Amino acid sequence: MATVTRLFDSHTEALDAVSKLEASGVDHDKISIVSNNADNWHAASGDHKAGPLGDRNGDGENDVADGAGKGAATGGLLGAGAGVLAGLGMLAIPGLGPVVAAGWLASTAVGAAVGAAAGGATGGLLGALKEAGHSDEEANVYSEGVRRGGTLVSVKADGDERERLQSILDDSRGYDAVTRGEAYRQSGWSGFDAEAKPYTHEQIVEERARYR
Repeated sequence: MATVTRLFDSHTEALDAVSKLEASGVDHDKISIVSNNADNWHAASGDHKAGPLGDRNGDGENDVADGAGKGAATGGLLGAGAGVLAGLGMLAIPGLGPVVAAGWLASTAVGAAVGAAAGGATGGLLGALKEAGHSDEEANVYSEGVRRGGTLVSVKADGDERERLQSILDDSRGYDAVTRGEAYRQSGWSGFDAEAKPYTHEQIVEERARYR
């Protein structure tokens, strides 16, 4: 089974892609989402206005996760039923800082981080992406993408479904590692550094503006 991953600059586009995958018949157990949360899009906290996953109705719950659990449409997004979005939660991943994540890739990333701390394989998201079958180059680009404010959507795909799932993610404005890696290298980037400081909200806003 292959893994198809795309990087999204917009949280809402990534969430829409997840909903489209589920609507196309992909089991939510095969889908994962990992998103930078430096700009507090997941909750109404901090100095920045709550994003599409904030607690906009003031009930103390994440609006999309709360609505997804009830099978309702929230924040203008497609209703996700009891899909992967209902499991969104906060995590801290080395080199990335605070992220919002759900699904198998997030679980693997946490396990990889623990293994690295104990002297095992490469930790965090980088190790999880490699374990999922991505090349070293792809894993570095996708990890750097999350560090710079992006959102990863990954889906496990049987051989005959790979092209169809790639098309869904591409049509939702997801970027592959080749395209985004070339853009990063033009600015002197050479690889993901788990010891580097996570991007600030202001740096993420500037980074996203480069690709519009």
